[in-house]
Amino acid sequence: MRVIAGSARGVQLLGPRDRMTRPITDRVKETLFGILGERVPGARFLDLYAGSGAIGIEALSRGAEAATFVERGAPAVKVLRANLERTHLADRATVVAGDVLGFLDRGEARGHDLAVLDPPYAERAILAPLQRLAAQMEPGGMVVVKHFWRTAVLAPPGVAGLAQVRVRRFGETTLTFLVRGPIEAGEPS
Repeated sequence: MRVIAGSARGVQLLGPRDRMTRPITDRVKETLFGILGERVPGARFLDLYAGSGAIGIEALSRGAEAATFVERGAPAVKVLRANLERTHLADRATVVAGDVLGFLDRGEARGHDLAVLDPPYAERAILAPLQRLAAQMEPGGMVVVKHFWRTAVLAPPGVAGLAQVRVRRFGETTLTFLVRGPIEAGEPS
């Protein structure tokens, strides 16, 4: 696992030794950042269920202004911090060692432009975080969900405020891209 592009290009990243963390493949990461493109430089990036931090580190390497990593697994948090030091990107990173829903319930996603949600496949924790993100993301902000291909991301009735704009599948892994619409009257901002 390595950083593909940007200031930390080519740096090898450590991976957690547990079986709960699924590292992102270079192919999926290249496609993800190819689609995000010009949204990344200057963005405030949120990496939820961050694992080793590979996605958020790639965003920082490609010019994101800042990244917040949320991960509850202690071994993964240790590896994530080591990867930030290896890439010399720790000064633009915030690591939250805790539960994603707790982080979102505190309103800490406010002000972020881009978010990647990569929950454990067995957890199927997609709908609850998406509902909270929809209320907190900046209008026009994008949320990308990395999930098992058979898992429905926006099952009816969907999530108010988020519209699906793209889906890419890689074997058993799927990336679903969602955009936060404008804030409607009466909606919390």
